[in-house]
Amino acid sequence: MKLIRVGPSGKETPAMLTADGRRLQIPSEFGDYNETFFENDGLQKLKDWQQDGYPGALELDRDERLGMPVSRPSKLVCIGLNYADHAKETGGEPPEEPVLFFKSTTACCGPYDDLILPKDATMTDWEVELALVIGKRASNVEEAEAMDYLAGYTIMCDYSERHWQFHLGGQWNKGKSADTFAPVGPYLITPDEIADPHNLKLWLDVNGVRKQDSSTSNLIFGIPFLIAYISRFMTLLPGDIISTGTPAGVGFGMRPREYIQPGDTIRLGIESLGEQYQIAKRVKA
Repeated sequence: MKLIRVGPSGKETPAMLTADGRRLQIPSEFGDYNETFFENDGLQKLKDWQQDGYPGALELDRDERLGMPVSRPSKLVCIGLNYADHAKETGGEPPEEPVLFFKSTTACCGPYDDLILPKDATMTDWEVELALVIGKRASNVEEAEAMDYLAGYTIMCDYSERHWQFHLGGQWNKGKSADTFAPVGPYLITPDEIADPHNLKLWLDVNGVRKQDSSTSNLIFGIPFLIAYISRFMTLLPGDIISTGTPAGVGFGMRPREYIQPGDTIRLGIESLGEQYQIAKRVKA
């Protein structure tokens, strides 16, 4: 199944995308794609509704805005340096254990929304990433059982203001959490649709020039390990997002370094999960 949310920011309607491209509003009693939905077996109810032929479905406009495919999660947990080539380009070594940091959930936006550059940002960078959506409460999960806690996969671009991240002291969060710095989507795709999540091509272009081109086969720490590992340190709630890290090709790793400028167009995608694009604009003073 492909889950989507359609409509203006903050007023999205939960829906499903059918194989023939229709956007069907889900029954109102299912609720939005949030913690309550996943906790109350919402995915199975959706599957049953789909198998029954979508009774009572209302078709939505195919041209209307897509929001992020889940309602605001309680947490957005990110993995740093999870591709060896990316660790190398930033001057580091592959970590012995996953590097964890957070992005504010207020950074989340739709997959085609504009990227708003903060007025004093000078080193805004791009990072295409495979993101995981948690389907049920996970605490001290065993790696062998970790995939049972997964609701599905999506795409996130982990935009980063490198000056704030590396030169203002403290944690990385301050360079990761500006509004629009976490576009998510276009879809939440359930695990049964993805044969091997550890073998998906991912890529990112800036103004039509390929910057990142890799595969999730190059992840240092795989999906089951990450879910189990993170659940040792915090309870993951249904709807929470884990963004699994980015490969080489970020602007910070280039010589000379490259950063996003107003007017730039960023396109990115992951095999079987769709594509995103953003146009960079400077916030009004």
